[in-house]
Amino acid sequence: MSSNPTRSFARQDAIFARSTQFFAVLVLVTLAAIIISLIHGAWPTITKVGPKFFVDASWDPVRSLFGGLAPLWGTLITATIAMIIAVPVSFGIAIFLTEMCPPILKRPLGTAVELLAAIPSIIYGMWGLFVFAPLFGEHIQPLLSATLGKLPVIGALFQGPTIGIGVLTAGIILSVMVIPFTASVMRDVFETTPPILKESAYGLGATTWEVVWNVVLPYTKTGVVGGVMLGLGRALGETMAVTFVIGNAYNISLALFEPGNSIASSLANEFNEASDPLHLSALIALGLVLFLLTFCVLAASRWMLANLAKREGKRT
Repeated sequence: MSSNPTRSFARQDAIFARSTQFFAVLVLVTLAAIIISLIHGAWPTITKVGPKFFVDASWDPVRSLFGGLAPLWGTLITATIAMIIAVPVSFGIAIFLTEMCPPILKRPLGTAVELLAAIPSIIYGMWGLFVFAPLFGEHIQPLLSATLGKLPVIGALFQGPTIGIGVLTAGIILSVMVIPFTASVMRDVFETTPPILKESAYGLGATTWEVVWNVVLPYTKTGVVGGVMLGLGRALGETMAVTFVIGNAYNISLALFEPGNSIASSLANEFNEASDPLHLSALIALGLVLFLLTFCVLAASRWMLANLAKREGKRT
């Protein structure tokens, strides 16, 4: 009789282990199914266009000419702009909320940041199109063109029509969308640092910056990189907000004021109207490129974390 409870617990443990294993395998199966479906849908483009698809900027459904370079270029440029703006701002928000914010403001500001993350992307797109873009085109773009646009090297970036719509506008809107996600993750991981470590550093005379740089960041670097990668993933795959403000032109230019396109906005604009099988296959191929790009970003982040761990082991 005494062994029955033990057998019951063992049976429950076995059921729990098999259930968790099933869900873990289900994730892998789903991922494999997505990859197979993307490859199958993109195969006509891969076989007919070949590697030229990734280096050709022409996109003309009427003549069945499809090249994915312009959407790929727009995706990379807008995501880069977004992360250049979002990472330092998110870092500053997280440091302020965890290290310097008065207790009476910590909860309201933290809640406000989380509410920004909950706003639908289409709302950001409408705000960008009807509010931000007119102000940006009327006041900020002429100022940037008259100042930074005159510089010898980076001046080419700040050229083009000052109409408020373009690659730079899309990058800024993306940064506004990325900041709440990245800042929330950074704040949460910063709060996991044991208080005794920070108090010991302050007791030795360290400044706030020294505590953050030498104590908090080393302890939470994995979570910080995860937050940055989460924001980058949002920036790479964002659809509606970018579609509203990027201009939706298959254009490759160093001028950030010029209209452009991204992979996500191309899919949003053309997928329902793609009657030609090759056109539909080209759009699926763009989706495959976006999937591979996101996978490469994730792999690069894991590689970077592995290198940081090796360096710490050598220093120890």
